[in-house]
Amino acid sequence: MDPVIAATLDRPVPPEIGAMADHVRQQHGDVKAVLAYGSCLRGVATTESLIDLYVLTGSYEGVSSNVFSRWGCCLVPPNVYYAECDFAGQRYRAKYAVLPLTVFARWMTAANPYFWARFSQPAALVFSANAMNREAVISALARAARTMYAHALALPHEDSGTSGVWIAGFRATYATELRAEAGGSRAVHVVEANAAYYEDLARALRGTAPEPANWRWKRIAGKLWAAARLIKASFTFTGGADYIVWKIERHSGQKIVLTDWQRRHPVIAGLMLLPQLLRRGAVR
Repeated sequence: MDPVIAATLDRPVPPEIGAMADHVRQQHGDVKAVLAYGSCLRGVATTESLIDLYVLTGSYEGVSSNVFSRWGCCLVPPNVYYAECDFAGQRYRAKYAVLPLTVFARWMTAANPYFWARFSQPAALVFSANAMNREAVISALARAARTMYAHALALPHEDSGTSGVWIAGFRATYATELRAEAGGSRAVHVVEANAAYYEDLARALRGTAPEPANWRWKRIAGKLWAAARLIKASFTFTGGADYIVWKIERHSGQKIVLTDWQRRHPVIAGLMLLPQLLRRGAVR
């Protein structure tokens, strides 16, 4: 399985993603690796979406110079930030997460699927400080894929093919988050966009034992965790309230107009708006 993941990690990325990775790496200390993932690796233009990055550090000190920010990352990882940079005459925007590499690796077998669901999907290693860090990232992503596949095998799926197993897994994990878009169609798109990758992973994971789980509990715990991350992000994500509203409108068509007071008090505003967004189906 490691060769499958290593080959995917080593694929070239658009130069603007590399430029953004270099830019955000300068904002943090002791960076061990930077991963690109998400829609910009599935064909969505980098000018039309935010570039998604994970910055993996050697310790919590590399996450932030602010002790409260480091404490927040320890309690509810990861910390999420926003960045802009210019490359070849064009401005690009990124949403990037930061946490220590060792913590990232531990979460790949956790009860909460937040990390292992994301990183069983293809990623690209945009920066690695040395070969040891590269191997640590490969090992972490291999555990993510095995955890995801084991959970997916235990779920009912519409067809007996490999893609049906992965789609069932992604549908279940998307349902554990507060997402603006429908998880069912997104799961199909994620698997179909990289069908050969998931076929190769399934062959490498042949013999994996199914891992049944209480998905009702995972949905409840996951949504509470997602709410906690959103609240924390309002302190670290510059323009975070506007970003969240933009993302909800982009995926659901539900327009939300923020007041100046809501922008100044994003945590209180978010808690006040959440019941309304749930009723309108803007988040699920």
